[in-house]
Amino acid sequence: MGGRGIALGGGGLGAIILAVIACLMGADPAQILEGLTGGAPPQTQQQQPANRAANSAPDENRQFVGAIMGSLEDTWRRVLPQQSRVRYQDPQLVLFTGQVSSACGYGDAAVGPFYCPGDNKLYLDFSFFNELRREFKAPGDFAQAYVIAHEFGHHIQNLTGVMGRVQRQGQNNALSVALELQADCYAGIWAKSTQDRLEPGDIEEALRAASAVGDDNIQRRTQGFVVPDSFTHGSAAQRQKAFAIGMQSGDMRQCEAFR
Repeated sequence: MGGRGIALGGGGLGAIILAVIACLMGADPAQILEGLTGGAPPQTQQQQPANRAANSAPDENRQFVGAIMGSLEDTWRRVLPQQSRVRYQDPQLVLFTGQVSSACGYGDAAVGPFYCPGDNKLYLDFSFFNELRREFKAPGDFAQAYVIAHEFGHHIQNLTGVMGRVQRQGQNNALSVALELQADCYAGIWAKSTQDRLEPGDIEEALRAASAVGDDNIQRRTQGFVVPDSFTHGSAAQRQKAFAIGMQSGDMRQCEAFR
């Protein structure tokens, strides 16, 4: 995707998965996560592309995403300046259906959730909820939350300047993998901040999702063989490990991949 910056798909739901994600449907929210947000509501922009209204998404999906975004904002508003001395600012959430225009170019439901550094916005089509459960065999509300947290991790990378430095290097699979694994680690930092609100099995749901969207598992399922040199997001084991490091440490320095 061209334009001011490259749009980054999350949790493996971009790039390699463009040909995999296609179906549209919603998913039930987790009551355990309804109370996660404690600050101001997340900034949300609704776009109405093509002939389908963004407000066709079930209200419960909006409530779920709003709770996750609010929790992520609360966590990073505290963690980012404390640990990196970088000024925090909220991203803007854009809910869309079908197609959407961003500063990084056009996106559609096939891309899945993505973050655009050109406009500091996180773009979400609710179709990914069902796709994550059905195609990637990673059910559960915390699996969905993990993907959103991963995209939010790209926003943190944009604020710290890491994303810009990587993108200036041009197309480089090794750097792309490092960027994605760091976003997974940042997702783990957020998960740690919610520990007192989690139910048994929530972390397992996130780890299952991280494994499902590993490049090796995606390639094995879609083409029947694995080409490690073509990885752009990391293997299942790498993604699980990165999330676990963030979850166990809560320390951005443990997520450092670009020394």
